[in-house]
Amino acid sequence: MGDFDNREREEVYSKKVRAGKRTYFFDVKATRSNDYYVTITESKKRLEDGVFIKHKIFLYKEDFEKFAEGLKDTVDYIKANQEVVEKRYEYNESSEIAKTADEDFSFEI
Repeated sequence: MGDFDNREREEVYSKKVRAGKRTYFFDVKATRSNDYYVTITESKKRLEDGVFIKHKIFLYKEDFEKFAEGLKDTVDYIKANQEVVEKRYEYNESSEIAKTADEDFSFEI
Protein backbone atom coordinates (compact mmCIF):
# COMPACT_ATOMS: atom_id res chain seq x y z
CA MET A 1 0.00 0.00 0.00
CA GLY A 2 2.87 2.40 0.80
CA ASP A 3 4.27 2.20 -2.73
CA PHE A 4 0.90 3.03 -4.22
CA ASP A 5 0.51 6.08 -1.96
CA ASN A 6 3.80 7.49 -3.24
CA ARG A 7 3.10 6.64 -6.87
CA GLU A 8 -0.33 8.28 -6.92
CA ARG A 9 1.16 11.68 -6.14
CA GLU A 10 3.37 11.60 -9.22
CA GLU A 11 2.26 13.34 -12.38
CA VAL A 12 0.87 11.10 -15.10
CA TYR A 13 1.75 13.85 -17.59
CA SER A 14 3.35 17.25 -17.12
CA LYS A 15 3.68 20.27 -19.39
CA LYS A 16 5.81 23.24 -18.36
CA VAL A 17 5.15 26.60 -20.02
CA ARG A 18 7.52 29.51 -19.48
CA ALA A 19 5.95 32.92 -20.10
CA GLY A 20 8.15 35.86 -19.17
CA LYS A 21 8.61 36.01 -15.40
CA ARG A 22 6.05 33.28 -14.77
CA THR A 23 6.09 29.56 -15.31
CA TYR A 24 2.89 27.56 -15.66
CA PHE A 25 2.69 23.84 -14.96
CA PHE A 26 -0.15 21.77 -16.41
CA ASP A 27 -0.06 18.43 -14.62
CA VAL A 28 -2.26 15.36 -15.02
CA LYS A 29 -2.58 13.45 -11.76
CA ALA A 30 -4.54 10.40 -10.71
CA THR A 31 -6.84 9.85 -7.74
CA ARG A 32 -6.71 6.65 -5.68
CA SER A 33 -9.26 5.15 -8.08
CA ASN A 34 -7.05 6.13 -11.05
CA ASP A 35 -9.35 8.93 -12.16
CA TYR A 36 -7.36 11.68 -13.91
CA TYR A 37 -7.59 15.37 -13.06
CA VAL A 38 -5.54 18.47 -13.92
CA THR A 39 -3.66 20.84 -11.67
CA ILE A 40 -2.65 24.21 -13.10
CA THR A 41 0.13 25.91 -11.15
CA GLU A 42 1.48 29.42 -11.62
CA SER A 43 5.00 29.89 -10.23
CA LYS A 44 6.56 33.34 -9.92
CA LYS A 45 9.76 34.40 -8.21
CA ARG A 46 9.21 37.05 -5.54
CA LEU A 47 11.72 39.85 -6.14
CA GLU A 48 12.35 40.74 -2.47
CA ASP A 49 13.69 37.36 -1.39
CA GLY A 50 13.80 35.13 -4.47
CA VAL A 51 11.20 32.74 -3.05
CA PHE A 52 8.93 31.07 -5.61
CA ILE A 53 5.26 31.76 -4.95
CA LYS A 54 2.88 29.17 -6.35
CA HIS A 55 -0.85 29.33 -6.97
CA LYS A 56 -2.65 26.13 -7.87
CA ILE A 57 -6.10 25.25 -9.14
CA PHE A 58 -7.59 21.80 -9.57
CA LEU A 59 -9.63 21.02 -12.67
CA TYR A 60 -11.71 17.85 -12.77
CA LYS A 61 -12.66 16.20 -16.04
CA GLU A 62 -16.41 16.71 -15.57
CA ASP A 63 -15.67 20.47 -15.65
CA PHE A 64 -13.34 20.54 -18.71
CA GLU A 65 -15.95 21.80 -21.19
CA LYS A 66 -17.36 24.53 -18.94
CA PHE A 67 -13.87 25.64 -17.90
CA ALA A 68 -12.63 25.80 -21.51
CA GLU A 69 -15.79 27.63 -22.59
CA GLY A 70 -15.46 30.17 -19.77
CA LEU A 71 -11.78 30.76 -20.53
CA LYS A 72 -12.45 31.15 -24.27
CA ASP A 73 -15.34 33.58 -23.67
CA THR A 74 -13.21 35.66 -21.31
CA VAL A 75 -10.21 35.78 -23.66
CA ASP A 76 -12.48 36.56 -26.63
CA TYR A 77 -14.01 39.47 -24.66
CA ILE A 78 -10.58 40.99 -24.00
CA LYS A 79 -9.46 40.46 -27.61
CA ALA A 80 -12.64 42.16 -28.84
CA ASN A 81 -12.15 45.16 -26.56
CA GLN A 82 -8.38 45.64 -26.46
CA GLU A 83 -5.41 44.86 -28.64
CA VAL A 84 -3.67 41.69 -27.50
CA VAL A 85 -0.12 41.05 -28.63
CA GLU A 86 0.83 37.50 -27.76
CA LYS A 87 4.48 37.03 -26.92
CA ARG A 88 6.50 34.08 -28.10
CA TYR A 89 9.27 33.12 -25.73
CA GLU A 90 12.00 31.23 -27.53
CA TYR A 91 14.57 29.54 -25.35
CA ASN A 92 17.78 28.03 -26.61
CA GLU A 93 20.64 26.47 -24.67
CA SER A 94 22.86 29.57 -24.47
CA SER A 95 20.15 32.07 -23.45
CA GLU A 96 18.75 29.57 -20.94
CA ILE A 97 22.14 29.14 -19.29
CA ALA A 98 22.92 32.85 -19.34
CA LYS A 99 19.53 33.68 -17.88
CA THR A 100 19.56 31.16 -15.04
CA ALA A 101 23.25 30.79 -14.17
CA ASP A 102 23.10 32.86 -10.97
CA GLU A 103 19.61 31.89 -9.87
CA ASP A 104 18.54 28.87 -7.88
CA PHE A 105 15.44 27.51 -9.56
CA SER A 106 13.24 25.05 -7.74
CA PHE A 107 10.16 23.78 -9.52
CA GLU A 108 9.15 21.20 -6.93
CA ILE A 109 5.43 21.30 -6.28
